[in-house]
Order: sequence, then C-alpha cells, then structure tokens
Amino acid sequence: MTPTRVKTGVEGLDQMLRGGFLPGSTILIRGASGTGKTSLAFQFLLEGLQKGEPGLFITFEEFPHNLCRDVQSLGFDLSTLEAEDNLHIVFTCPEILFESLQSPESRLYKTIIDHNFRRAAVDSVVHFNRCTDDPNTLRKMYTTIINALRREQITTLLLSEEYRISHYADPGGLAYLSDGIILLRYVEVESAIERAIVVLKLRGSDHAREIRHYKFQQGGMVVGEVFRRRGAILSGISRRD
Repeated sequence: MTPTRVKTGVEGLDQMLRGGFLPGSTILIRGASGTGKTSLAFQFLLEGLQKGEPGLFITFEEFPHNLCRDVQSLGFDLSTLEAEDNLHIVFTCPEILFESLQSPESRLYKTIIDHNFRRAAVDSVVHFNRCTDDPNTLRKMYTTIINALRREQITTLLLSEEYRISHYADPGGLAYLSDGIILLRYVEVESAIERAIVVLKLRGSDHAREIRHYKFQQGGMVVGEVFRRRGAILSGISRRD
C-alpha cells in the first residue's frame, strides 16, 4: 500500500518528494541565511492547519512578533492563527527544549500532548552546538529530541545553517539521524544570483534527484524548472555545460 504523505504546501516540492514527507519523519532543511528556511517551515505548518492539523514552531533566535512581521509579506497572517490557538510559536533555548522533551510533566510536553500537534519546526538546530563541545553528547541531545517527536508521530522540520565542506559533516551526526535532507542554496548564474533546491535524502521513499529553481512570492515558495545545461550548481557558481 502507498503510505499517506504529509504535503508541504509547495506543489513543486511535493512533486520532488513523490507526494510529500512520510508521517512522523524528521527532515533537515539546510541553507544559508536568507534562503527561505523559515518561510518554508511556516508554509509547511500552514498547509497542515488547512487540513485541521495544529502546528508548533520552536524558535531559539527570533521573538514571535518578529517572525509574524517577517512573513507577513508572503501573505501569512500568523498573529490571527496564534490567537485562534491553531498555531503555537514557542521562544525558548536548546537546553530547555532538551529537558522538556524528556519529561512528560513539563509544560512544553503537556502542550504538545494537549494540542495533538501533527507538524512542527525547530529554528535553528545550530544553537545546540553551544551546549557542548562533545560530539557524543550532542548526538545524544539530537537523538532524544528526534525520538520524542517521532514517538508522538509529529512530522518535523529541523532548520539549520549549511555546512559547505560536506552535506553530512556536522557535529553530532544530525544529517545521519534525520530521515531526509533538503538543501536550499544561492547559485550564481550569468552574473546573477538565483536560488536552487535539491532533495539529498528521503529515507523510506524515492525522490527526485534533479536540482530546481525556486523563488518566494505572495503565498510562499514556488518551485520551478530544473536547471538545464548548467553544471557545478551546488558549488554556488554554475557553469554552462
């Protein structure tokens, strides 16, 4: 049987994912600042709200009112959704999140259970790096958080700055622990900056391998055509093939 898919709300991306994410999976969204990781995460959460699935956004770096302001230009009215108790934006720190997901009696854990969240996003997981210098301890923190969210069958996006050396070269092995990796990248094409998206990994599912254009407009992300007759796209400076 074909498993039910969790759609992202971005038609072109759902096509690349062969219909969407598998339920309860944890997906790593990697990209430089300004590539649209946060906007994609809210589009994913809003798609869930339209299907009656409450959403949770956990942020370590932005106050909720700043996030609401920043995505307003895309037509996302987060303040109203928060007021209606459908979307929850939680401003906290990595240490508290780690501790909360280990304790069913914590306020955050009770909030997750009481609201039956089906979708979540965490921005940004690079903040866990300041908690410890020991990669084994960091891996334990990642494993604890990912397993807690999987246990509640919450499909989760983990937003992260990109590691240019290797797509898998991050402390704590987060890329290996995640069920999927989506890369957002700036690309120089003919002396102009464009954006490229690629699905690097999707555990348990087939997915598109091509690199596609994407942009943001009113209503959110739009994934476009495949980069054609261009090479070395993921290097950031493409060349004509």
